[in-house]
Amino acid sequence: MLTTNPEYWEQRYQEDTAKWDIGMAAPPFASLLASTKAPIAGKTAVVGCGQGHDAILFAKHGFDTIGFDFAPSAIALGQKLSQTMGISIQFLQRDIFALPQEFPASFDYAIEHTCFCAIRPEQRSDYVKMVRSILKPTGELIALFWAHNRPDGPPFGTTLEEILDLFSASFDASNISPVSNSIASRYGEEYLARFRVLR
Repeated sequence: MLTTNPEYWEQRYQEDTAKWDIGMAAPPFASLLASTKAPIAGKTAVVGCGQGHDAILFAKHGFDTIGFDFAPSAIALGQKLSQTMGISIQFLQRDIFALPQEFPASFDYAIEHTCFCAIRPEQRSDYVKMVRSILKPTGELIALFWAHNRPDGPPFGTTLEEILDLFSASFDASNISPVSNSIASRYGEEYLARFRVLR
């Protein structure tokens, strides 16, 4: 299984087996952006954006947002949804691991939700390097990690310990905590993180 192969993800959308898509923006992101702790709007990359619900949410809050995904169908769905809603946003079909070549140090924020768990675990170090590379020196990763322990995947499981181990070399990984408003099927399994790039 090649989870970096666009055809793999395209087939999931064609077969309507993209079960990681919850049909709306993640509730913890919505709560964050509506709170007094909301980040200041800036240029934002949503990696593995799927059908674009999270990307559209950030765009609605004034973020200059680009959604990236492997699958052409996901990009087309995001474009259609944003146009229907009248939201100004870009969606680009890309191999996310190639983003540093096209977008080096380009973003104030990277948004993570069900991309980290979609790629194979052995690709996670490369994922961290990619995110660090596309962020500005003052950038921040805003992530909703799905840390389940079910076998196989995607989505592949992880632990809080693994997340901290992977990200701590490149980010201040101290700001991470469990969320209380996950969707029912992920309750008790999600962590909201705001990881700033280490200088």
